[in-house]
Amino acid sequence: MKLSVITDEIADDLQTALQVAREFGIDRVELRTLWGVNIAQADEVTLRRAKALLQDHGMGVCSLATPVFKTDLFGASERGPMHAAQEADLAAQLPLLQHCLEVAAFFDAPLVRIFAFWRAGELTPEREAQILGWLERAIPYAERAGIMLGLENEHSCQVGTGAELARVLSQLNSPYLVGVWDPGNAFVLGESAQAGFDAAQPYVRHIHIKDAIRQPNGSLRWVVVGQGEIGYHDHFQQIAASGYTGYLSLETHARIEGLSQAEVSRQCLQAMQHLIEQATGGK
Repeated sequence: MKLSVITDEIADDLQTALQVAREFGIDRVELRTLWGVNIAQADEVTLRRAKALLQDHGMGVCSLATPVFKTDLFGASERGPMHAAQEADLAAQLPLLQHCLEVAAFFDAPLVRIFAFWRAGELTPEREAQILGWLERAIPYAERAGIMLGLENEHSCQVGTGAELARVLSQLNSPYLVGVWDPGNAFVLGESAQAGFDAAQPYVRHIHIKDAIRQPNGSLRWVVVGQGEIGYHDHFQQIAASGYTGYLSLETHARIEGLSQAEVSRQCLQAMQHLIEQATGGK
């Protein structure tokens, strides 16, 4: 298991984010926004600036956290976060995917994160069939690019838990469509990290890490990794025992009054380093 981070969770400024990442020996980072612009909508000047900074810091990119398929297919009444991206309509999604694959190739990134449309209730067989149809249309784009698509379980999207992720991916047998496991998103929907990972594990090739506490009114408060209710000591042990050797990518989310996002992220990264060492015996 290797440590990574979504850079804009440390700082909007990529150079600041890379400096913090380098403190922790991170060799590949995950890109989502660059100087306030989503990776899917960044212009060539911004992308070249980012690539030069990565080269200066001796770092690569393990994943592009794109907004592909974060759009409405089922008449959802609510939307999740877009992270500086502009929501594109359904007809624009495959061209958007093609563009994101080209950006991934520019950064030599092996994975493009995607979603399964805004959540409008339960994952019914009818909705599942429509999602599968769109994913089947997306896979050839990934095959031509030689880059994997990573479907994330996102609580605001129709595939939100590990069980739902496994349910969908089990029906599509392609090495170019894999799972991005996010125990924090599963927690929002009431699924435990252990149960969700048990279901999704055969398909997981990338993992996001954030921690939370459920408050008395039912809302969530994001906290430093290891200080919440997800149970990361046991979960990291479970991930290590599965044979997973990919990246654990911090998605900080936590806010602490008086501390910068860089400092909160440092606390999370320190905790993650400790948890990885415990889970792997320092190997």
